[in-house]
Amino acid sequence: MKLTLHPLTPDRWNDLESIFNASGCSVARSCWCMFYRQRGQGPTPPQGATRGAMNKARFKAVVEAGPPPGLIGYRGKTPVGWVSLGPREDYAKLERSPVMKPVDDRPVWSIICFVVPSEFRRQGVAQALLEGAIKYATKQGATLVEAYPVDKPERSHDEFMWFGAKAMFDKAGFDEVARRKPQRPVMRLRAEK
Repeated sequence: MKLTLHPLTPDRWNDLESIFNASGCSVARSCWCMFYRQRGQGPTPPQGATRGAMNKARFKAVVEAGPPPGLIGYRGKTPVGWVSLGPREDYAKLERSPVMKPVDDRPVWSIICFVVPSEFRRQGVAQALLEGAIKYATKQGATLVEAYPVDKPERSHDEFMWFGAKAMFDKAGFDEVARRKPQRPVMRLRAEK
């Protein structure tokens, strides 16, 4: 699928909301791409607020502060998908993750997750987002791009595939560099300038 990709800047916030609020994106609506950005569970929501609402406000502040924390994919003017990526140090939880902890001390850009509404799945949106993420990271100076996909023999429910499937990363030229849990490889691609 041919998509136009744009970094998530404050003027594109409403487009991100339309993706996260779409059918099939309930996991995204509770996380708002904050889970891996914070250590532990993060702060407790104030009384009367939900974790999702708090995460949304915190992520909006991340977007407003910059730099862009990921890319939105568009088909025409319609936002159809999201990919979260950035320098590994932007994701505090990766440091201690048993599955995604650092393989070595080399600087990498991490691709954390994909959000694609139900109506746009199985159309190549995630693959196009991945290709765009690689190009974007390279333009930002990345020399290594890393990801943490799911590798299962049977198809998983879409709601659990926000990391992407290993086959998608294989197709993009990534190599497995570690596997600390049977179904969760760590994969890398040397970025080409």
